[in-house]
Amino acid sequence: MIDPLGGARPDEQHRRDGRLPLLAPGVLSERQRAVYDALTGGPRGDRRAAPITDRGGRLLGPFNAMLYSPAVGMPLQELGAALRFETAFTGREREIATLVVAAHWRSDFEWHAHERLGRRAGLTEAELTALREGRAPLLADARERVVHEAARQLAAEQDLTDAVHTEAVATLGRTALVELVALVGYYAALALQMRVFRVGVPEGDAPPEWGSEA
Repeated sequence: MIDPLGGARPDEQHRRDGRLPLLAPGVLSERQRAVYDALTGGPRGDRRAAPITDRGGRLLGPFNAMLYSPAVGMPLQELGAALRFETAFTGREREIATLVVAAHWRSDFEWHAHERLGRRAGLTEAELTALREGRAPLLADARERVVHEAARQLAAEQDLTDAVHTEAVATLGRTALVELVALVGYYAALALQMRVFRVGVPEGDAPPEWGSEA
């Protein structure tokens, strides 16, 4: 079957990559290429963090899906960039919230990528293990504890209790709480796409070991 956007015939390797063949840079339309360049030309393109392309330059994880609908993919990647690079959250706070979502959804790629980012932000192995197993890590910082509990409730209940809402406003402020709700929703959307399209970890990497309850 010919891909309706790129015009490429998926090869056997593409079929092993999930339900959406990975699109090579050379077959992209002009609008797809704009999304590709926005993703790889910004801070996300730093391979020292969490690589978003394979050796052939094809986008991995949730980013390949963004190419299939540039009209949605471009604003979606812009929202992701704003949430990662333009909020007032510390690296630790942001990755705690993101990893809560990844663990709730048991999203292999999301966890794989953000576990690496979490380590770079200073999360310890004990903290990462607790997050992966769906437990509350021992956090000394009050803001981090509020971020964790609010993200946990948002992921699990799609809401906040009055008590947690009040504490989040008092500790984080209303602006940060709006950003946290958006962050949880964004990474949940990516996790859903990766579940539907059967996106796993990059070739050669092991998937996370989920606990019995995550």
